[in-house]
Amino acid sequence: MSLVELIAQADERGLAASGLACLDRCVPVLGGDDDLLRPLWARLAEGGDWGGPLAEARSALTPAPRAPGASGEATALARRMLDAVPAGQSGPAVREWADGCSVAALQVHRLLDAAPWGSARPVTARREGRTDGMSPLVAAELRRQIRILELLAAKDTGADGLRQALDVSREGRRVLRAVVSRRARGRH
Repeated sequence: MSLVELIAQADERGLAASGLACLDRCVPVLGGDDDLLRPLWARLAEGGDWGGPLAEARSALTPAPRAPGASGEATALARRMLDAVPAGQSGPAVREWADGCSVAALQVHRLLDAAPWGSARPVTARREGRTDGMSPLVAAELRRQIRILELLAAKDTGADGLRQALDVSREGRRVLRAVVSRRARGRH
């Protein structure tokens, strides 16, 4: 099943987790630390309001920093993901945000990938399943997004599914942090 189809079928909790995971993986380009979004993950698991932790995360990244090695465009995309987080974890705004985060996260990975982009297919075509010629970093991000939605769609996973989704996201964040770090070293 394509990423677009998985997003279309996801429930509100899955959408909120998917969007949060995309944002979480892109935190390195904002210069944020690995625990920046942990309170949002906790609120998602508990089902509580995430307004307070969201305000704290936004405040921690204002003015918008840029990690050495991250492009201005990648940083702007990640910042827009953070700025667009809906106040609540339900409703149509969550679906729109999760879908936008999916596209933005793939674009961030494309911008930071040292490998050639491959064919001229846009990110939207990749999300629909046309993956031939994709660069390794973008392909890995696409697989992570699909895996997270699959984990959260499973009927019997509950909190365990959210924990597994967070683990997948952490792995992706480590990868992107390493990419940003390598790019920063290459500029010196």
